[in-house]
Amino acid sequence: MARLDLRVRLAGRAFGAVSVARMDDARLRRAQQQRIGHNRLTDLLFGPVAAGVELTDGTAAGADGDVPVRVYRPGGHTRGALPLVVNFHGGGWTIGSLDSADWLCSNVAVALPAVVISVDYRLAPQHRWPAAAEDGYAALVDLAERAAELGAAPGRVAVMGDSAGGNLAAVVSLMSRDRSGPAIGFQGLLYPATDLTLGSPSIARNASAPILTRDDVHAFRDHYLGGQDPTDPYASPLHAADHRSLPPALVQVAEHDPIRDDGLRYAEQLRAAGVPVRTTEYVGMPHGYLSFPGLCRSAPQALAELVAEMRAALDR
Repeated sequence: MARLDLRVRLAGRAFGAVSVARMDDARLRRAQQQRIGHNRLTDLLFGPVAAGVELTDGTAAGADGDVPVRVYRPGGHTRGALPLVVNFHGGGWTIGSLDSADWLCSNVAVALPAVVISVDYRLAPQHRWPAAAEDGYAALVDLAERAAELGAAPGRVAVMGDSAGGNLAAVVSLMSRDRSGPAIGFQGLLYPATDLTLGSPSIARNASAPILTRDDVHAFRDHYLGGQDPTDPYASPLHAADHRSLPPALVQVAEHDPIRDDGLRYAEQLRAAGVPVRTTEYVGMPHGYLSFPGLCRSAPQALAELVAEMRAALDR
């Protein structure tokens, strides 16, 4: 196992002090209300917005009323010619915000290029499963229908997400197949949570990893499900009875991640079902490496891989 960077180890200690597993209800509500924003310090850690991208905040249809979205448009491109990429941010379905995805979404918008739209779905425990999943699907349907209005090509749609957002990207891909929804050309699953039964061996092996620990994994799952069935495929896409006819996928995982094996096991299921899938393990990386490009040396490489795989799938 590759050694973690000193910066990552130090950051892990800092994040351990604000572990969701140690938060009472009042502290969790405060954490949900905090926004990262952009300044010199936060950009050093979470990354700045890419140059040449226009950001617009708006709304999309959710499952029970509109949800906030953020639109990232690259400058200098003809409207209507670009793919539409729908993103779901991480945060264990419990925390996280549109701000936390600015670096990833803005850089995908520039590098692909594409119109990228990030969805701010409802959070647990106030809104337990399936609220986030149904919000994600409703927003996907709405945004795909409005693709031309948003300056994107209606027939070139991708989804992506990191961590809990990777779970949602996989889930909305299942939903769209099962419900005859929008045709999705690619799913970017970045260190995704795919098995909420918590059956991956890596959870024990990386129990004390930085950024995300075993205790956090359990706390996030419990906040999200609140005792509901963890084997429902729209909660745990690994447990779907059939993975055929799903979009081509990139599955990225991190070596020092309790849910590393969630991604690897899901990639195996997709491959066995005949779905084109590329799997990459980023050695020496913790969970969330694409959320901390200022700390994690593999973030630029992981971003470049995501863009290249997405472009190849959408250009077929």
